[in-house]
Amino acid sequence: MTDQVTDVNPDTEPDIPGKPTSASRTTLSHIMTHNDTNLLGTVHGGVIMKLVDDAAGAVAGRHSGGPAVTASMDEMAFLEPVRVGDLVHVKAQVNWTGRTSMEVGVRVLAERWNESAPPTQVGSAYLVFAAVDADGKPRRVPPVILETDRDRRRNQEAQIRRTHRLARRRAIRELREKRAAEGFED
Repeated sequence: MTDQVTDVNPDTEPDIPGKPTSASRTTLSHIMTHNDTNLLGTVHGGVIMKLVDDAAGAVAGRHSGGPAVTASMDEMAFLEPVRVGDLVHVKAQVNWTGRTSMEVGVRVLAERWNESAPPTQVGSAYLVFAAVDADGKPRRVPPVILETDRDRRRNQEAQIRRTHRLARRRAIRELREKRAAEGFED
């Protein structure tokens, strides 16, 4: 969807200056309460996913200089349970940019609100955002300027995820076309 946009012509639009990863990097922190729990008494995964989407959306909007919408979540890994009373930190940054889309990587950390122990990583996610204009049409995003070796590694990994995402989408489309040609209804 966002990786193949045809209505943006790079030959007629001026170059957009790049932005460093540090310009849009952000951390969102939230203390977990009983309202956030599931039936097992731990924080509901959907609550964590909303925080992830909120932080990633802020990063995407900052980087692109305007509205950006969630196009996909490639991966959400829950590594440890989060409990009531945990202070959750959601750290997000742009890993990769295309013409109109960008991947945002997110790390989720948790620590007890009343202890001084270092936070523990409890989750991670990768989301793709599309920058849109006032009419909801795709618009160009600034290239990301990679500042550290870690940024370069994240960028390379993001390109691998993008390749896999596009290949998966293509394989599914081809399978559906083949089944339709054979007369199967989906």
